[in-house]
Amino acid sequence: MIAVDDLVSGYGRIGVLDGISLTVASGECVGILGHNGMGKSTLLRTITGLIPAWRGHVTLDGAKLDRMASHQRARAGIGYVPQGRQIFPGLSVRENLHFGALAKKLPRDAAEAEALEEFPELKRLLDRPGGALSGGEQQLLALARALTGQPKLLLLDEPTEGIQPSIVQAMIERIGDLRRRRGIAVLLVEQNLDFIRGLADRVLMIHRGRILRELDRAAIADPSLEQEFIGAGPQTTTSH
Repeated sequence: MIAVDDLVSGYGRIGVLDGISLTVASGECVGILGHNGMGKSTLLRTITGLIPAWRGHVTLDGAKLDRMASHQRARAGIGYVPQGRQIFPGLSVRENLHFGALAKKLPRDAAEAEALEEFPELKRLLDRPGGALSGGEQQLLALARALTGQPKLLLLDEPTEGIQPSIVQAMIERIGDLRRRRGIAVLLVEQNLDFIRGLADRVLMIHRGRILRELDRAAIADPSLEQEFIGAGPQTTTSH
């Protein structure tokens, strides 16, 4: 599905990613764990083309995306929900959905109908400003917008940020259902370990722009992961 090979990027002259390589298969969810400032969000932004890669390749279904702008990558099959969701607070829910369709050159009415089929709870909110929604409702809107056009890959950056704990389990079920039905590959950056455990097939630990180790499902379920994650650093040894 998606392959990232030796990806290097950063901001200005400051390097952040230092040779990241990973793959995510169709229908698979891969989690990314790491402390703040270790390159998690930069990785997603580089995959989407919002940050140019200095070196390396991003391949989706065998096609290299390196020369594509971010809107072209979206049309090629990448859906992205950034940290903080970044909906337009002054626009209505309907207008936010239409904006997502415009970015992907999709018919507005068809994109809206698709979004409401997957997220019927947005129907009653269509005329409400995005800024008037609760955190959970805003996250649903951001997901609906990202999923227009049937993307092959969904990138999620801290989706539980600002969400009530009572809604987290419902989000796990919703994203898991979408993944199973559509066969979407998911790359998930998240600090909430319960959310990671509920969705991820495996987890990659990132530190200072490098993948330190990979954890399988058994290791993700281990309660000791929380303490290990808190103390993660360059001394951590490789384990599978």
